[in-house]
Amino acid sequence: MVETEFMKSIKLKEATLSFYKVPLKKRFALAISRGVRSYSENLFVRYECEGLVGWGEAAPGKSEGADTPEAIQEQLERFVASGIEGEALHSLYDRSRAMNIAPCAYVALDTALWDWKAKKAGLPLNELLGIPRAQTPTSVTIGINPPEVVKERVPLLLDGTTVKSLKIKLGAPAGLEADKAMFEQVVQSTRDYEVQLRVDANGGWSLEQAKQMLPWLAERGVDYIEQPLKEGAEQELENLYADRVLPIYVDESCRFAANIPSFAHCVDGVNMKLMKCGGITEALRIIATAKAFGLKTMIGCMSETSVAIAAAASISGIIDYIDLDSHYNLNPDPASGAPLVDGVTLPVYQAGHGGMLKPEYYA
Repeated sequence: MVETEFMKSIKLKEATLSFYKVPLKKRFALAISRGVRSYSENLFVRYECEGLVGWGEAAPGKSEGADTPEAIQEQLERFVASGIEGEALHSLYDRSRAMNIAPCAYVALDTALWDWKAKKAGLPLNELLGIPRAQTPTSVTIGINPPEVVKERVPLLLDGTTVKSLKIKLGAPAGLEADKAMFEQVVQSTRDYEVQLRVDANGGWSLEQAKQMLPWLAERGVDYIEQPLKEGAEQELENLYADRVLPIYVDESCRFAANIPSFAHCVDGVNMKLMKCGGITEALRIIATAKAFGLKTMIGCMSETSVAIAAAASISGIIDYIDLDSHYNLNPDPASGAPLVDGVTLPVYQAGHGGMLKPEYYA
């Protein structure tokens, strides 16, 4: 049964903007250091102009400035009322920041406009931007769980798939022994699979805990560690970075390109998310800034469908590590456009970013 709620349509001078609220149910509840999520509601934007349609998606987030689809829609309506037609996308983005529009709200409009712009040009979005098609496999995430659940979960994630890497969430509220027990089970359960292992602590460790865990994880073949310390503890990264035995990436600590200079000297790379930065426009700036500082790049996701994932995948061809997997954990995914092809999350090859809400969810 389709449970989409049509929210509203706004008629602009030359275009129509429509909003749809869609519930998302996860195949497996995702537990990280800050809590557990099994259900969410996202807002979708349909931008129609000159017979072409651009799709965008917003995943609400309290830490991102808009925690409900209704709050996102209110902010977008306020922004659209200020006028959006005929203005360059980078200019619109900068104005959204000046108007305090939450990035997790603006992303829906930004990606819809980029989708429309590429369709207008008759090109896939990556080609419009001069970006090669992605070749780097995506990580698939396994949340914080006791070892017995991990033992059951790993085959469900890997059997019959082309998944080539797992991202393991650590930083368990139960402490380091729980983290170690879980990770040891991951190692044991993946012995018969050719997969790389990465770890994301989501800021769940203190500096001393991180210093204990990095060598322990390095001995067990981990590729890198993401966000070992909580957002706001960036000063402590210098201490951790000095003697690091694993590359350190920041996620929650990096929202915008302007954040990067303050910690570029004490990390190896940054993880961008469209919901966190506000869309393709700012993600391109983050990539350019990170590269200017000699940093590696990663692109991740929140609770998103194939619409937002396809948009992110459209720029992943110039990104070092990919974590675009949230739509694989939906039951069902109400959108299409970002399949897994030999371990790589690829946007469907067509004009635009490739993602769209399935017709039964909006027609």
